[in-house]
Amino acid sequence: MARPTGRLAAVLLAFSVQSTPVFSQSNTPDIVVTPSRTEEPIQRAGSAVTVITADEIEQSSVRDVGDLLRRSPGLTVTQNGGPGQIQTVRMRGGESRHTLVLIDGIRVNDPSTTGREFDFSTLVLADVERIEVLRGPQSALYGSDAMGGVINIITKKGGGPPRAHISVEAGSYGTKETKGGISGGDGRVDYAFGFAAFDTAGFSGFGYRIPRLRYLAPWGFEPDSARRTGVTGRIGVNVSDGVRLELGGSYSFNRAQYDAAFLPFPDTPSNATSELGNVYGRLIADSFGGMLRSTVTLFANQTDRRFNDVSYAQGFLFCNNDFFPVSMLTACRTRTQFIGERVGAEYQGDWKLGAAGTFTFGARTERDTADSFGAGIAPNPSPWTRTIAAEQTTDSVFALHQVTVFDRLHLSLGGRIDKVRDVETFNTWRATAAYEIPEIGSKLRASAGTGGKAPSLFQLFSPQFGTATLEPEHSIGFDAGVDQMLLDGRVKLSGTLFLNRYRNLIDFTFDPGQCQPGQFFGCYINVGHARTRGAELAADVAIVPQFLRLKAAYTELRAFDLETGFRLNRRPEHEGRFSLVITPYPGLTIEPAIVYVSERYDFPNEVNKLPAYARLDLYAEYKLNQTFTIFGRGQNLTNARYEEVMNYGTPGRSAYAGVKATW
Repeated sequence: MARPTGRLAAVLLAFSVQSTPVFSQSNTPDIVVTPSRTEEPIQRAGSAVTVITADEIEQSSVRDVGDLLRRSPGLTVTQNGGPGQIQTVRMRGGESRHTLVLIDGIRVNDPSTTGREFDFSTLVLADVERIEVLRGPQSALYGSDAMGGVINIITKKGGGPPRAHISVEAGSYGTKETKGGISGGDGRVDYAFGFAAFDTAGFSGFGYRIPRLRYLAPWGFEPDSARRTGVTGRIGVNVSDGVRLELGGSYSFNRAQYDAAFLPFPDTPSNATSELGNVYGRLIADSFGGMLRSTVTLFANQTDRRFNDVSYAQGFLFCNNDFFPVSMLTACRTRTQFIGERVGAEYQGDWKLGAAGTFTFGARTERDTADSFGAGIAPNPSPWTRTIAAEQTTDSVFALHQVTVFDRLHLSLGGRIDKVRDVETFNTWRATAAYEIPEIGSKLRASAGTGGKAPSLFQLFSPQFGTATLEPEHSIGFDAGVDQMLLDGRVKLSGTLFLNRYRNLIDFTFDPGQCQPGQFFGCYINVGHARTRGAELAADVAIVPQFLRLKAAYTELRAFDLETGFRLNRRPEHEGRFSLVITPYPGLTIEPAIVYVSERYDFPNEVNKLPAYARLDLYAEYKLNQTFTIFGRGQNLTNARYEEVMNYGTPGRSAYAGVKATW
């Protein structure tokens, strides 16, 4: 692994770590689930994991998961325009399709997308308890799609007397949002339900606040509105001593206008609708005096995406897979629909072996299906036709052994076999180590593992672009870091060095010699090799206890295509978020934050450089009493002009305010 810059190396040697503190402010160990598939204190985890807590979610008042994930090192979030537009996440320089997304442990990546990516714009923050971000190859625990890491969104679990909360907010761009929930329970039954609704007039996805594009619409680009609603629910029943039944689910709906973005007529009245439904049932039973915990999970989810696409052309028009001349400005109108479904079952056993540790083992079967449909509306109508009808069954077995030596050294070793129909079977492994030095508040940690990802149904079976002989993608990754706590917990620092190598990556080619006859517009092939390396730093420092706190997350990333030697696109070399949490007196919190992203390229082969930018945001809230809190947010207060995706707009200076009630 190449050495980072001298200054960064010095910081790592002095403080090194990762963004989740080793201990909470009460010095009680934080519990995580995702790194080992079982509950464990975070100081035992050898992997790099960040926890975004319920308090952070509540106090930030952000409206989508992507905004929260910008607080975690190692992640790059990009959005094709404003609210409701496609939003993806890359981990440590991997592709967005290498990030596995879970809701309450259930995978929700869309089987019908090009690479089985997940679009975060479909999610709403309705009663989220915490988000666990696990970085590095995790296929040994979670199988395909986890080459870069895992994001586990965990909803609230009820308990205690009934409690309810609601918040309303309004502000710039005609934005309105309402969120709320209710939870409670006793020793037998617990419940939690949440909802969220968001609506905005928005701004143009294409060209908004980009001076070089003003000539395309001197009168201004039309705004693209968005509307999003969602609900979550979770009910648990303690059937008997050691037996628990849990039922849960979520549903989200997102409707947004978008622009086709084809020059010279990019501003179009296109719109898209997406729905995500997810349900699961989980039975947890303890046996042999609590030595064995068995968990059986049944799950199903569906993503339904519908597009009414409009594009304009003059002279020659390509529409509905056909070229023809047009004498005047003509609109091509098409309708498409993509339905991805997943259904399956999983068994997991956790065997407590006393001094020999814990042995986790299990098996899983899952069936994914992808269906797509399309029709031409104008100027050359065509009937509603199914274009893809494909399915894929994956059977997996996995095992993980964890053991603690001398109360300080925590080790784990695991592996998995994934057998995917019509795809080569692949095996993956992972090993971690964490060593605690409580006398000085330190934890040393390291992990190594491999990743594997089966080709998506679109890549395999698309009539136009698919290649049925594609092989799985593979990766190997290493990281090492330190978590450090100083001054009785007032200073919490974290840093990680990482290295990943990818091979057999699936890429798209226009070379007719590598495609099947009839694939005139290109096809998918296994060809890519890439390397990513870098450092992740984070800090949580109580500069003046109860008054001033510093929070920071920073990533240095060097990501290269080994076939061409060029930097991978949309991977900034430097990225970070830095904030001060100011509490001038009890009940009042003010948090200014700076988001910084360095130069990067929008297209492969280092084409279309996007300039660096820094954005200033501000959040403030005041707790009036035990029930009511008022809050306000300012976004991009310096009115910085920047692009996350080439030619797509981003918000200007904007302000929002609202009130929260809890009882």
